Amino acid sequence: MNSFSNKVAIITGGGSGIGKEVARRLVEAGASVVIGGRDGVKLNTAAREIDPSGQRVRTLAGSIADPATAQALVDLAQREFGGVDVLINNAGIFTPKPFLEVSPQEYDAFLDTILKGKFFMAQAAAKAMLQRGGGAIVQTGSLWAIQAIGATPSAAYSAANAGVHALTRNLAIELAGSNIRINTVAPAVVETPVYGSFMDAEQVRQVLPTFNAFHPLGRNGQPGDVAAAILFLASDEASWITGTVLPVDGGVTAGRQ
Repeated sequence: MNSFSNKVAIITGGGSGIGKEVARRLVEAGASVVIGGRDGVKLNTAAREIDPSGQRVRTLAGSIADPATAQALVDLAQREFGGVDVLINNAGIFTPKPFLEVSPQEYDAFLDTILKGKFFMAQAAAKAMLQRGGGAIVQTGSLWAIQAIGATPSAAYSAANAGVHALTRNLAIELAGSNIRINTVAPAVVETPVYGSFMDAEQVRQVLPTFNAFHPLGRNGQPGDVAAAILFLASDEASWITGTVLPVDGGVTAGRQ
């Protein structure tokens, strides 16, 4: 188990799915965490689950599309826990829709949440990390930024995540001299509540299993599959890795069977 004792981490999209699983594992490994998301009730429920004592988790509700939310998360981490060592830049949205039907408002939502949100969150966190002599940023990108998948048309989502992947390489070069590493994981289909944002529970139950065979390893991902990769990249075990995009995708990017 990688040790994160005395480390302070911010996790966006920390109320459910991958973000919540990462937060849980970080606390288990000794970190104090601030989890952000849009739904305060969901965040508080997650916080109680992650740390019933309430000592090592703080929450902040707000839209990451607003750069003020990023600064507020950093301020909270500094006030409550003394600084920022790790950022898990994870918040995102996903709703497949044919390109010809995407409205300007929908386009803006993808770009603002996924790319702008991660850009200014990374900026606020990096400024705080400078005061600690360095840090680690791990972002959630997407397989869809590497390959287009006909079954799930998502041009704006994919373009936003391609921006996240490019951001990873640029920040790695700019921040290397400050001892701040940045890497990104690119998951394929992971069974998280995000699918409930555009399907009802029965549809999710019927549709998700049809994607098992899409992955050469024969199954969809679970939050823990991605969380394990994120924790590795955030840890000192990965101290010589920066600027990478790591597919965590059951073999999808390798090719077709």
